[in-house]
Amino acid sequence: MAEYILLMHDDANPDDDAWDPYIRKLQQCGSFEGGSAIGCGICTRKHGAPGSLTAHLTGYIRVKAHDLEHARSLVIDNPHFEAGGTVEIRELPRTD
Repeated sequence: MAEYILLMHDDANPDDDAWDPYIRKLQQCGSFEGGSAIGCGICTRKHGAPGSLTAHLTGYIRVKAHDLEHARSLVIDNPHFEAGGTVEIRELPRTD
C-alpha cells in the first residue's frame, strides 16, 4: 500500500464533533496513519528570500491506500470535505 496525505484547505468550517467518528472510521479500516491541525509557522532558506508561507492549509491526515482512487474514497465523511471544503490528496512516494 502507498501512503497519501490529505491536506485540508482554509475554505470551510467543518463541525468539530464530526472529526472523532471520521478518524475512528479510518482507524477501523486500517488506513489511518496520523494527522494534525497546522498552526502558524515560517518559511526559511539558506540563501535568498524564502517563498511565502502556504497559509491556506489548515490540517492534514496521513493515510494508507491501494492507489489514488482508494485515497480519494477515504475523503468521504471527512468533515472538511462534507462542509464543502477542498481536500488536496498527494501521494507520499517512498524513497528507499
